[in-house]
Amino acid sequence: MANNTASQTETPVFYLKEEHHPETGTMLGFWIYLMSDCLIFAILFATHGVLGRNYAAGPSPADLFDLELVAINTSMLLFSSITYGFAMLQMEKGKIAGTQLWLAITGLFGIAFVGLELYEFHHLWSIGATPMRSGFLSAFYTLVATHGLHVTFGIIWLVTLMVQVSQRGLIPENKRRLMCLSMFWHFLDVVWIGVFSVVYLLGVLG
Repeated sequence: MANNTASQTETPVFYLKEEHHPETGTMLGFWIYLMSDCLIFAILFATHGVLGRNYAAGPSPADLFDLELVAINTSMLLFSSITYGFAMLQMEKGKIAGTQLWLAITGLFGIAFVGLELYEFHHLWSIGATPMRSGFLSAFYTLVATHGLHVTFGIIWLVTLMVQVSQRGLIPENKRRLMCLSMFWHFLDVVWIGVFSVVYLLGVLG
């Protein structure tokens, strides 16, 4: 009888207050997302392959692209991947300050990359090389801008994680989120190497 009374007075708990996200489910879902992103960029690369020589009597890549500027921009993204790797090493050591420092440096490199890309777009528009000018420029802007948007969202995600780490530390959930962003960031790095090689180098030298 006493046991029944005690059980009736206990406050029922219908949910867990702590975060509960199965690690395997999160990582699997993120891998599926990355595969879908691979398909998107594969389609954009294929589109550029079809339209990349359709200049419509307009400017060609050799007339438009500044390889030195693009090389500097590429180095910004490559350096950001290296600094993100340093952030992950600091995370594994449990050092919050070191993780935040390298994440901030990664974000600055990402901002520099996006800024140089916007400068290039502004320059091209100022000389009349707009997406409406030819099939080549339509494919170029679509591919490069899609990648740039991904980097922009990656920077927003990075800042969000920095806030979460500052508030809650390197808890398992934040570590898993940082791992997901790491895969996303390195994925964008690989895609950009393809853009630099196919769109810029082959376009100018081919």
